[in-house]
Amino acid sequence: MPIVTFTADDGTDREVDVPDGDSLMETAVRQGVPGIVGECGGALACATCHVFVVDADPADLPAMDEMEDEMLWGTAVDRRDESRLSCQLRPRRPMHVRTPETQQ
Repeated sequence: MPIVTFTADDGTDREVDVPDGDSLMETAVRQGVPGIVGECGGALACATCHVFVVDADPADLPAMDEMEDEMLWGTAVDRRDESRLSCQLRPRRPMHVRTPETQQ
């Protein structure tokens, strides 16, 4: 299980083990990680699981598809180059993400 560090907007870090096959969003919601809402449950319909990828091997991340790209234009906090939806990320190695100040 890869360990993912979630850094909240206030600088607080939380490390979680992500079970193989789970998305970051699924694990974050299940473990009560602050800053990840996941209203749509991973259906790629809400953008409330927006994260900023701080550290990850690009080869470990799936390419962003058109639907995720479109959803990122509707986030509560402006998207950045490192923006991704955590429901679309299934880590295979340790990684670090930051959560925005709000999801709604």
